[in-house]
Amino acid sequence: MRQRAEFDRVRTEGKTLHGRYLRLGCLPLVPGEASRVGVITTRRLGNAVVRNRTRRRLREIARLHLPEFAQACWIVIVAKPESATASFADLKDEWLRLARRLSILPARS
Repeated sequence: MRQRAEFDRVRTEGKTLHGRYLRLGCLPLVPGEASRVGVITTRRLGNAVVRNRTRRRLREIARLHLPEFAQACWIVIVAKPESATASFADLKDEWLRLARRLSILPARS
């Protein structure tokens, strides 16, 4: 996702959950549409190197789990300042927990 209107639509019409490292928003779509992911990293995270590294990590986490999505949806991931120092495993664990609570991913078996 790249358009501001899409991010705003997820924020206003979708559901959002907060965690220690991330804020995850989801807007379900009609079946047949493709899922899309947008990542927001603000300057509060750090310099450009830190923001880009965090953005790459979050996009990779979403990419790895895209085939498992229960339904088509737009997802917005907002990185909190604590995510800059978090490990990849910590970010992944939190993303999975929030995604399951939002019903993006099926519950664990």
